[in-house]
Amino acid sequence: MSLTVVGATHDGEAVTVRVEDGAIVSMGGDVEPLPGDEVVDGTDTAIVPGLVNGHTHAAMTLMRGFADDLPLKEWLEDRIWPIEGRLDEDDVYWGTRLACAEMLRTGTVRFWDMYWHVHAIARAVGDAGIRATVATPLIDRFGDDVGESLKSEALGFLDAVADDPLVTGALGPHAIYTASERMLRWTAEISAQRDVPVHIHLSESEQEVADCLDEHGVRPTEYLDRVGLLTPRTLLAHCIFCNDDELALIAERGSTIVTNPSSNLKLAMGGGLVFPYVAARGHGVSVGLGTDGAASNNALDLLAEVKLFALIQKHAAADPAAVPAHEAWEVVTGRLAGLLGGRGRVAVGQPADFLLVRTDALELTPGDLVANLVYAASGSVVDTTVVAGEVRMRHRHIPGEPDIRREALARARALGTAGDQDLR
Repeated sequence: MSLTVVGATHDGEAVTVRVEDGAIVSMGGDVEPLPGDEVVDGTDTAIVPGLVNGHTHAAMTLMRGFADDLPLKEWLEDRIWPIEGRLDEDDVYWGTRLACAEMLRTGTVRFWDMYWHVHAIARAVGDAGIRATVATPLIDRFGDDVGESLKSEALGFLDAVADDPLVTGALGPHAIYTASERMLRWTAEISAQRDVPVHIHLSESEQEVADCLDEHGVRPTEYLDRVGLLTPRTLLAHCIFCNDDELALIAERGSTIVTNPSSNLKLAMGGGLVFPYVAARGHGVSVGLGTDGAASNNALDLLAEVKLFALIQKHAAADPAAVPAHEAWEVVTGRLAGLLGGRGRVAVGQPADFLLVRTDALELTPGDLVANLVYAASGSVVDTTVVAGEVRMRHRHIPGEPDIRREALARARALGTAGDQDLR
């Protein structure tokens, strides 16, 4: 498969970009399409790296707008968990397809997911043509039988996607309060044996920290280190309540933190605190950005998320120079967190995961492109999305989008989460 993008700009210069077998093979002003190339017209667009959503629960699009404006415990235990207990594989497939379409439309080329029915997630990812790291949730605080079943599912899934070109298998111990120490140690052992990533929520609430101190005598990050789970393969979601010593330990162990500002603010997590990004980067922690699920965000638009991320960090630091636009752009493209698999730049030899953004969009006129993408734009400025050398959205059109919306909406209605939506 070969692809050529003509008429676009890169770093302000007119370029043509050729792709073969999923990688960029040539790029410059003198490059020409070859016979048989699929040609994309990039007139009035700039070519930029694709975005990486470092933490989400994709199929929760089916619960978008269902349980808003509630505190975390009530939201999770009284509204979300009962619905999740009824989900089947088709629900998760169509919820994930809806999420993939939304992410491709708004510029995401790779996401990290943790949710039920992982085989259905992998099928949806493959059909959508996006990249994903998919973690099997691991929970055993509600019974050993559940934990053993999930272990078996996790191992089977790792085998099933071992050679998948788009899906990377991972292990997803939900949190230190839902996975026992035995489960966490098992996860660490399998992660090391198979060299696979681990995706876990950490220090998301003050109560989590207090309970960990009571039960284990140390803070959550120190507890994870004790059980062998603080490694370069580990993605830590949230980390609002990590103190300075914990951030130093995370940096020393090489783990990655993904911050999720919209979700944390909407659920009022933090008690006025936000993830301490400036301190984390001061220690050298790798940091990425995530949306969390659409039940607690409620969107999967990383261009909207990166603006909020930059602004709340400036506000928290009382410093308008904190997290300048170009640094925020590095965060949202995964360049500051190698574990996430983002490319961070468009160059010969790199996988062809990139976007064409409309330089004639009002939000991008005038001014510095990166600053405008961070502070002014939303996902609506994305014209075309290319993943692994394949055009997944061309000039705002995603193949099959009406069918995806209709099926997802039907699933949400059957679950009782669709509100007053109709089936148009």
